[in-house]
Amino acid sequence: MKKNKLTLFIFVALIAGIALGYFLNVNSINVYNQNILDADARVKSIEVNIAKSTDTTSAVYAQLKVSKKAAAKIKKENETIREKKLEFFTLLSDIFLRLIKMIVAPLVFTTLVVGVAKVGDIKAVGRIGGKTLGWFLTMSLMSLVLGMILVNLFEPGKYMKLSLPDHLVDTGIQKAAMSVKDFIAHVFPKSIAESMATNEILQIVVFSLFFGVATAAIGDMGQIVIKAFDAIAHVILKMTGYVMNFAPLAVFGAMTAIIAKQGLSVLNTYAIFIGEFYFGLIILWGLLIFLGFLILKKRIFRLVNDMKEPALLAFSTASSEAAYPKTMMLLERFGCKDKIVSFVLPLGYSFNLDGSMMYMTFASLFIAQAYGIHLSFEQQISMLLILMLTSKGIAGVPRASLVVIAGTIASFNIPEAGLALLIGIDPLLDMGRSATNVVGNSIATAVVSKWEGELKES
Repeated sequence: MKKNKLTLFIFVALIAGIALGYFLNVNSINVYNQNILDADARVKSIEVNIAKSTDTTSAVYAQLKVSKKAAAKIKKENETIREKKLEFFTLLSDIFLRLIKMIVAPLVFTTLVVGVAKVGDIKAVGRIGGKTLGWFLTMSLMSLVLGMILVNLFEPGKYMKLSLPDHLVDTGIQKAAMSVKDFIAHVFPKSIAESMATNEILQIVVFSLFFGVATAAIGDMGQIVIKAFDAIAHVILKMTGYVMNFAPLAVFGAMTAIIAKQGLSVLNTYAIFIGEFYFGLIILWGLLIFLGFLILKKRIFRLVNDMKEPALLAFSTASSEAAYPKTMMLLERFGCKDKIVSFVLPLGYSFNLDGSMMYMTFASLFIAQAYGIHLSFEQQISMLLILMLTSKGIAGVPRASLVVIAGTIASFNIPEAGLALLIGIDPLLDMGRSATNVVGNSIATAVVSKWEGELKES
């Protein structure tokens, strides 16, 4: 009920932000927008003439350089005035984004340690655990790759044409992929305290993996650590819940600023983004059902039909957790052994969120496109792998995907402010993700049951 209330408030804030943004765009910001566009066009026109000029010592050339500088100054001055007028609204989303960044590192650390330590018990159930994680990792990788392919194909963010924050403009954002030495230095921490302080998520993941495996290896003594970290993780999840209460204010501020600067035309980009994302989900469902068919044969269709109710529940509440009890019951009725269900399904909620995984690459690259940042194929692959690791274990977080994306895009010099583009439409996207997560976990449970010879014919 509370989650539905928050979703309602976010939608109200979205509409209010659009309305106020349009009012400001027409009545007070339009004059600055026009000056910026005119100055930008002038700069580009002068640059063309400079390129044509052969004599760099002539008076004409010198005059062109002066004119270009003057036009750039006018553009900069108008941008500064516009930002000043919208400062209050951008401040609202900035505060929210800082709060999100505040919880990313401790959340990834505690939840991943607990997740890995619990999976460490898999030695006891060896075979089932190996098959389960094998399926989960394959499906996660498939979902991430699908998101990456579709966002490169559709390029939904390229029409936004957002300007980079000043501190990122001249940092060589489109540089080549890191060298092997740089990558190694980026992956392995020399100090976990430093990694935490600078939100170096990949380094935190590496430390967490070592810590989790070591915790599982020391047996009963490790249980104390798991309990303590589990408790800390729940405290941070509670904090995340508090932070999410500020989401409507962030949405209001972000949408007001975006519409004031760009007008209503930017809404077309949102409509395209949502449509393309749901098209991607349809493809993902098709792939999941096809892979399920290879193992379960025609029974896959009955399984998907049985999962209608929990999938609809997850869709309407935007929470796959809400559908958990019903999913468990229906899987046992379908013919899966209760011991398999109670092992695979909870793990799936941390390690097998197919809809969310596809969204993470889709949304991260959408933000990059919106800022005109080109990421090479190598950079996109490394982003995909980082998302694969950082997403494990924090499924219980409200808007978990946004938290994971916040922790990942910073590693690629993509402004975290780009998250503000997504907060307003996230509830709509969350509905489709949640329903997909339920179907993906149901198929995973049935597949593992079949592999184990524990799927009853019915």
